[in-house]
Amino acid sequence: MALAGCPDSFLHLPYYQDQVEQTPPLSPRDLAGPGFPAPPDRLTNHQEDDVDLEALVNDVNASLESLYPARSMQSETVPLLQNGQHARGQPPASGTRSLQAQRSQPVHILAVRRLQEEDQQLRTSSLPAIPNPFPELCGPGSPPVLTRGSLPPSQAAAKQDVRVFSEDGTSRVVEIAADMTARDLCQLLVYRSHCVDDNSWTLVEHHPHLGLERYLEDHELVVQVESTMASESKFLFRKNYAKYEFFKNPTNFFPEQMVTWCQQSNGGHNQLLQNFLNSSSCPEIQGFLHVKELGKKSWRKLYVCLRRSGLYCSTKGASKEPRHLQLLGGLEESSVFSLITGRKQYGAPTDYGFCIKPNKVRNETKELRLLCAEDEQGRTCWMTACRLLKYGMLLYQNFRIPPPRKALLHSFSTPVRSVSENSLVAMDFSGQTGRVIENPAEAQSAALEEGHAWRKRSTRMNILGSQSPLHPSTLSTVIHRTQHWFHGRISREESHRIIKQQGLVDGLFLLRDSQSNPKAFVLTLCHHQKIKNFQILPCEDDGQMFFSLDDGNTKFSDLIQLVDFYQLNKGVLPCKLKHHCIRVAL
Repeated sequence: MALAGCPDSFLHLPYYQDQVEQTPPLSPRDLAGPGFPAPPDRLTNHQEDDVDLEALVNDVNASLESLYPARSMQSETVPLLQNGQHARGQPPASGTRSLQAQRSQPVHILAVRRLQEEDQQLRTSSLPAIPNPFPELCGPGSPPVLTRGSLPPSQAAAKQDVRVFSEDGTSRVVEIAADMTARDLCQLLVYRSHCVDDNSWTLVEHHPHLGLERYLEDHELVVQVESTMASESKFLFRKNYAKYEFFKNPTNFFPEQMVTWCQQSNGGHNQLLQNFLNSSSCPEIQGFLHVKELGKKSWRKLYVCLRRSGLYCSTKGASKEPRHLQLLGGLEESSVFSLITGRKQYGAPTDYGFCIKPNKVRNETKELRLLCAEDEQGRTCWMTACRLLKYGMLLYQNFRIPPPRKALLHSFSTPVRSVSENSLVAMDFSGQTGRVIENPAEAQSAALEEGHAWRKRSTRMNILGSQSPLHPSTLSTVIHRTQHWFHGRISREESHRIIKQQGLVDGLFLLRDSQSNPKAFVLTLCHHQKIKNFQILPCEDDGQMFFSLDDGNTKFSDLIQLVDFYQLNKGVLPCKLKHHCIRVAL
C-alpha cells in the first residue's frame, strides 16, 4: 500500500496473495486513474514486501469509516470494496470481506479529488499554496491546502520594513507592524540602541528636497505617515525635550498679545490650555506673518489669525470681519512643518519659517503654504497652537500616558549615559570576590565615589610629581571627550542648530571646543528660548591646571566635574544645566 500527500496522489490497495496468479500483472500506468500520474516503480514490487496485507487493509477501512460519516459517503461518494472496486447495489455489511478477481482500481478519496481544483484556485493567490502533508486525514469540508485565513494571526499580520536615520548619518532597518505608532517605534529603537528612555525621543519626518521637517505625534501610525512621503524623504531619530513643554509652562509659548477668545475667559493663564483643549471654546492666535504667495517668489506681510476651522489672512489691514478674511489653509488634511532651508530655498525674509503642507503633496512646492514669523517665540506659538487645535485631547493623553519612572531615580540626576556606558555593568570589588551591582541607586553612588576618589588620587599624584603611563594632568584635558554632552569641534551656528532641533527648553546645553581659543571650551545653554554661550577658560594654580567659568572663582579639575557642579548649582549661569544634547548611533 502506498499513500501520497500531494495533489497528484492516489490510494492503491494491493491484491491478496491468492489472486496474484489468476490476474495478469499490471503496470503502474494501468493502475493510475484519469488525471493522476503513474505511481513510482517501487509500487509494482509490493508482493515482495514482508507486510501483513490483510491487517493493513483493515486499518485503512477503519480509518475511512471513522473519517467519513455514512450519510456523507452516500451523498458524495460511492462505497468502496476492499479491492478498490465500486459496489453495485447495496454496500456490503461491515463484517463481510468480499473479494473480486477483477482488476484492481485506485481508491479516490474525496479530499484528494478536490486537490487539483483547490490548487488551481490558489496558484493565483498572493500567498503561495502550502500543500497539506496529510490530506487523507482531512474531513470533507477541510481544505487540503493551508490558506491565509488558516495561518496564525501573528503570521498573517502585515509587516513592513522602515529605515530610520540618526543624527550622525547611521541608519537601521526595522520591521514594524501596520498598527505601530511613533512612540512604539521610538521605544523599540531606544531598546536596540541601549540608550535611556526618558520619553523625549521622537521620530522626525524629514523632507530634504522640500526643506521641511516635523516631529511625529506619539499616536500617529508610522506606516500611514510613510505612505505620504516621497522617495527622497526619510525618518530621523532625535531628542525633543520641548515636545510637551507647553503643558508645563504655557505662558512661555503663548504671549498675551497673540491670544484672543471669542468669549470672555476667566482664570487668565491657568485656564489657557483648558480653553485650547475644550472643543466648545473659540481660541484665536493672531499677529502679523510673512506669507509667500502661491506660485510666486514674493512674500507679503499680512495680518493672520488661526482658528479651529483653519488659518486666515485679512485682506484689509488688521480687520477680522468675515468679508475681509481669506482662507490660507486648513488643518484637517494637512500637517505643520518647520522650514530648515527657508532663506536659501524659498527666499524667506527670516529664519523662523514654517509651512502648512497638505498630506497629498509629495514633491510639488506650488501647493505649500509658506509663512515666516519675526522671532523664534512667535514661530513656536503658531506651530504649538496648530498642534493643539488639530489634535486637542490626544496631545494631553500622549503627555500623561508615559509610565512614571521617577521613583527609580536618585535625587541626584546624572546625565544620560552613552551607548558605550550602557554596555557595561557596575561591579563591587570590596570583598574577596566581585559582585554585580544590580541596584541603580547603589551603582550610581559607587560611580560618584569612584570619581571623587580618582580626582583625589590624581591631585595627590600630581603634587608628589609621580609619573604614570597617562599623566593625570593630561587625562583631565581629554576625559570629557567620552561624554555625550561634548560635541567636539563644531561651529557656533552648528551648536545653535542642534539646540533648536532638540527643543528650546530651559537648561538644554552642550559643550564644544572654542574656535577662537584652542585651549578653551564653550558652554552653549538655552534659557527662555534664547541661546547663550559661556567660555570655559583654563587656569593654573600651584602648578596644577583647572577649568573655570567665572574667571577662576570656582575651579574644577576637569569638565566632568564642572558639568556635575552646574547641574546642582546655578552659579553664574542663568539656570541649572538640566538636559544635554545627545546623538545616538543606530
